[in-house]
Amino acid sequence: MINLTIDGQKITVPEGTTILNAAKQAGIDIPTLCFLKEINEVGDCRMCIVEVEGRKGFATSCIQQVEEGMVVHTHTPNVLEARHVILDLIISNHAKDCLTCTRSGNCELQALATKFNVLDIEFPGEMNKHKIDDSSPSIVRDFNKCILCRRCVATCKNVQEIGAIDCVNRGFESCISTVGDHSLNDVDCTFCGQCIESCPTGALHEKETINDVWVKLKDPETVVLVQTAPATRVALGEEFGMPIGTNVVGKMITALKRLGFYKVFDTNTGADFTIMEEANEFVERFKNHDNLPMLTSCCPAWVKFIEMEYPELLSHLSSCKSPHQMFGAILKTYYAKKENIDPEKIYVVSVMPCIAKKFERQRPEMKENGLYDVDNVITTRELARMIKQANIDFEKLEDGTFDSPMGEATGAGAIFGTTGGVMEAALRTAQDILTGKDLPKINFEQVRGGEGIKRATINIAGQPISVVAASGLSNARKIMEEIKSGKSNYQFVEIMACLGGCIMGGGQPIKNSKIRSEVDVRKLRADSLYSIDEKSTIRKSHENPILKKIYEEYLEKPGGYRAEKLLHTKYAKREKYNI
Repeated sequence: MINLTIDGQKITVPEGTTILNAAKQAGIDIPTLCFLKEINEVGDCRMCIVEVEGRKGFATSCIQQVEEGMVVHTHTPNVLEARHVILDLIISNHAKDCLTCTRSGNCELQALATKFNVLDIEFPGEMNKHKIDDSSPSIVRDFNKCILCRRCVATCKNVQEIGAIDCVNRGFESCISTVGDHSLNDVDCTFCGQCIESCPTGALHEKETINDVWVKLKDPETVVLVQTAPATRVALGEEFGMPIGTNVVGKMITALKRLGFYKVFDTNTGADFTIMEEANEFVERFKNHDNLPMLTSCCPAWVKFIEMEYPELLSHLSSCKSPHQMFGAILKTYYAKKENIDPEKIYVVSVMPCIAKKFERQRPEMKENGLYDVDNVITTRELARMIKQANIDFEKLEDGTFDSPMGEATGAGAIFGTTGGVMEAALRTAQDILTGKDLPKINFEQVRGGEGIKRATINIAGQPISVVAASGLSNARKIMEEIKSGKSNYQFVEIMACLGGCIMGGGQPIKNSKIRSEVDVRKLRADSLYSIDEKSTIRKSHENPILKKIYEEYLEKPGGYRAEKLLHTKYAKREKYNI
């Protein structure tokens, strides 16, 4: 243990602790900008500088470890002046369109400028001017707002192990870019969006498409339907100042109806369809020992990853479309026929926690009869912007309910939003199919939790089934290497591109570095989804009465001809670089 003094407070911390963390334990706040706990601890921005008695210059507190007897000062006049100059220099080469920036009000640079009273620029001079990369369907890259903190680089390279972006050039010409400065659309980016979640400014943001939705909502000839993913309901409230993980499903439904959507449906119903098809597919493969392990295909960033990185293992991928794509296909066929609506007049909007869904929506495989299953994908953040644009007081809204007949879902559909949830939901149905019984076991705790990789052996009808649930593409790579080398004995594998699953998707509310280091956001959101499941009357997808009716009237059976045509697809090798 090390004894030191920070701002007059004597504290004791373990050896190896940084000054930043020691100060935090003492309740002393030191500002940071490039720091991202356990991801980017490099001391690049120097906002966290402090003075240490007996030493010349400043110490960078996020990387400087404490020493016995050290005396630290965090806000001397010299420190405050230096921080002000650092901020001034950063802002002098930064686009100043804050009022129209998507991150206005939730920008760490803006917050620090306000905190340290940076009212004008003392060092005006030449500014870098960069083209905006907006050619991908998911991500916009605006380097004019980049502060070279490298948080996005560290996330892409160290957390996801993709490395689609890096710092290139030197000096004033330094910038974050891709191979050959090509668009993210043309390199090995999976569109997971974790770079956006880690970015402190508006240098990276989703490709916004809410204006297209507004146009369709105003068109009297268009029937605009909306579906909402499970993860959105436990995160949307955060955009309106509500506690992390608050379930706002009722208020969200009411808000969507006030925005003018014709019907508001639940993607959880689509998740139930996915389980019906996926569990049936797994049981068939398991019985026939065919293409095992079976890999889930719900996550579009993960699907793009395997297409680029492991095309030789694509035969293991489930042929099931993701829940919102399945649901879109059902809405434009069964629902359109039932309600006597011309499918060409239906415009399906998906509210998703994920920006890769924007890419998935426009894949050529996601069409039926020349019509896309889903016409537009907006993120949780985009929905919040629409609600604010409509001047709706979200917190004061009464709770609404999803529209019938497509709004009834199960608890199994709700847990799709967290890592291990797809696996657990599928096992609930698979065990009943394999045994021919309505088994009472509902919870599979073995695949729950925040670990990046969760392995388990589940016994069903006396047969051991080896499963693994992985989240984060670096963990996906580990599992794929195990399978590729023949060292694994898995039968069923669930993979989500984002650590923690969809609740931590690239389209969810962005948390600043301080919140991310102090609060377990993943657990709070996941606990809320599990609570929805626990309170649900029906917790197995195959017991959903709406699904039973649709299969009886239209799809016939899981894996049948019509179900195969509408709810399944095929994937193929994708080049990592389209250059």
